[in-house]
Amino acid sequence: MKLELWQLRQRQALPLEIKVRMTEHRIRQWYQMQGGLVYVAFSGGKDSTVLLHIARKLYPGIPAVFMATGLQYPEIVAFVKSIENVEFLRPTKLFNKVIVENGYPVVSKKVARFVRDLQNASERNRATCNLRLTGMNRAGVFCPSMMLSQKWRYLVDAPFKISEQCCDYLKKYPAKKYVRRTGRVPLIGTMAVESQRREQNYLRQGCMITSAKSSQCLPLAFWTEQDILQYLLEYDVPYATIYGEIEVVVDDKYCLTGVSRTGCVFCMFGVHFDSSPNRFQRLKVSHPYLYNYCIDKLQIGQVLDYIGVDY
Repeated sequence: MKLELWQLRQRQALPLEIKVRMTEHRIRQWYQMQGGLVYVAFSGGKDSTVLLHIARKLYPGIPAVFMATGLQYPEIVAFVKSIENVEFLRPTKLFNKVIVENGYPVVSKKVARFVRDLQNASERNRATCNLRLTGMNRAGVFCPSMMLSQKWRYLVDAPFKISEQCCDYLKKYPAKKYVRRTGRVPLIGTMAVESQRREQNYLRQGCMITSAKSSQCLPLAFWTEQDILQYLLEYDVPYATIYGEIEVVVDDKYCLTGVSRTGCVFCMFGVHFDSSPNRFQRLKVSHPYLYNYCIDKLQIGQVLDYIGVDY
């Protein structure tokens, strides 16, 4: 179901209580469509915590699945372990092997993919490499969105590999194995506001995605960060301590006293957009052991040096 941008903006502006009812409706629809063979993709982060809380109000026995990548804050892992009926899935390849064999996650998934293509140029992918450099596809049509920006072309000559594939080995492949084993399909707590790519996907597909390759439901897609914090506070939902406290600031806006992002701790996607102190500078203070491990042992320091990011 294709949506217009104004429809998304209208939904994002709705009061929380209406969004909760809409989300409940979507979860019920998905549950019924899948004959109850549904699970919650639970990262331990605040968004999936809200999703799990709503889903289990409707279906208390719904299972949750946690991707134990080894890249989460210890507070996140401890919180996940405190929740009942959560299955831990292991990566098909550990992060330290991914960065050596496939490459480091740098800039964005799109840029990293384009750089990976060019770093692995051969006769077999000559057309793809030409597309990344010129934007011209096999039919001679100019496709600028498929071309690597001049800004990032220096990454092709980096003294290390670059790739977007870490997410595949750490999350996607284990999830696919779980789906094949159980027949269950996921409820996922991602939101359109998180990136332009997710917004475009929502406008193109809506909350429910069914295809031959994968099926998933995104019942929080039209929520905002403020909705998540308001829900946690108003419904008194426990959440990971790494976030700190939820405070109300100017104009009834909510903010966190701890970290705002708890994905993969060592990920460099978007780090060049971080305000100071950035995620690695904060990690140095909050979790010095993790900081030393990723900067020195995983050699992420050399990557940050290369792209000009302080740490």
